[in-house]
Amino acid sequence: MKEALKGNIVHAPVLGELSIVERGYLLLEDGVIAGIEQTLPQGYDGVVRDYGERLILQSFADMHLHAPQYPMLGMGMDLPLMEWLQRYTFRTEARFADLAYARRIYRRLASDLITNGTTRVCMFSSLHTEATWILMEELEKAGVTGYVGKVNMDRNGAPGILEETTEESERETLRWLEGCHFEHIKPILTPRFTPSCSDELMGWLGQLAEERGLYVQSHLSESAGEIELVARLHPECQRYWQTYEKHGLWKDHTLMAHCVHSDAVERQAMKDHNVVVVHCADSNINISSGICPVKKMLQEGLWVTLGSDIAGGAQLPMYRVITTTIRTSKVRQIMDDWKTDFLTVAEGYYLGTTAGHRYFGAGAGFAVGDPLHAVVLDDSDFVEATRPLSVAERFERAMYMTHRHNITAVWSEGRCVVER
Repeated sequence: MKEALKGNIVHAPVLGELSIVERGYLLLEDGVIAGIEQTLPQGYDGVVRDYGERLILQSFADMHLHAPQYPMLGMGMDLPLMEWLQRYTFRTEARFADLAYARRIYRRLASDLITNGTTRVCMFSSLHTEATWILMEELEKAGVTGYVGKVNMDRNGAPGILEETTEESERETLRWLEGCHFEHIKPILTPRFTPSCSDELMGWLGQLAEERGLYVQSHLSESAGEIELVARLHPECQRYWQTYEKHGLWKDHTLMAHCVHSDAVERQAMKDHNVVVVHCADSNINISSGICPVKKMLQEGLWVTLGSDIAGGAQLPMYRVITTTIRTSKVRQIMDDWKTDFLTVAEGYYLGTTAGHRYFGAGAGFAVGDPLHAVVLDDSDFVEATRPLSVAERFERAMYMTHRHNITAVWSEGRCVVER
């Protein structure tokens, strides 16, 4: 089926540069991008969806979030990471043994993601196998695509509340993988982080990743207290990243959330192994972890993406994550005595869209041959400007001022899954 989406098309094929086609046409064939044109090809015989003056943007990719923490959004924000985990997080995640509760929360989360324009995710579940299947099912139904992982954690949990033995973790991981038969949601191995996983479990997961060709996601160098704990647990490792590397988990496409305190050696190890940084600005501020040197990472050639990191982060919509990322980069510039650059709006947009979509095999921006992942945004209810605005100016305002109701259509994997 041929379709053409007419509107003001904005995408980011290159870091820091917007490609804009005003009142153009985004051409599709069976949901796959066939091109972007200023005018319709002569004799065009497809369906035209005329979105008028609305903005047609890339959809968003949330590369790190904790689904079972959604009910505790905005709670415990005055606590440091390790205390926050014990007092709030583990107790909240334990509730997902209740499958009816899991169904209600995950259905709401999936709906909130897709209606805010997030079509691709890399997501942590809890350690509960059945609840993880429910999460994957609800995401699939809503039109969200990506990866979900059953969490592994066989030490330093919450005894009697949220814990599993090494044997249970391994057995349940295999059972979970056997039940993953979803079209658009795939499994990813998910050791919570080094303090939560024994050497035996980490080694087993590394072998499983190798045998089955599975990707891996975890956390790295988020806070000073966490790094000190890892050093006590693993005196044989000079740096945090080596606790993953020695078990075969530090490899191409491994996702590492935060990396706030990663030094030059750790950052080089990321680049050498094509490990992906997931920057979670809102979470890093809320839990007082630190301000990640994102601009330096980009200048060094690291692959940087963005994550909401709910519930450390308190903002699920990725357009808000993008603007928080920009703001924190300006704080970093101040911390660096104005010697470093901050992120521009175009750069933030790239990190929240193209950089994440690459993880799933997508090309740059609205690349020909990719299934369409897009949002249509109606900014007509924004406050009236003093003069007519360019599309670039409207785009910038949209990043800062959008609310869910402004997103009037969402395309995911070539399918229109939201239309209002």
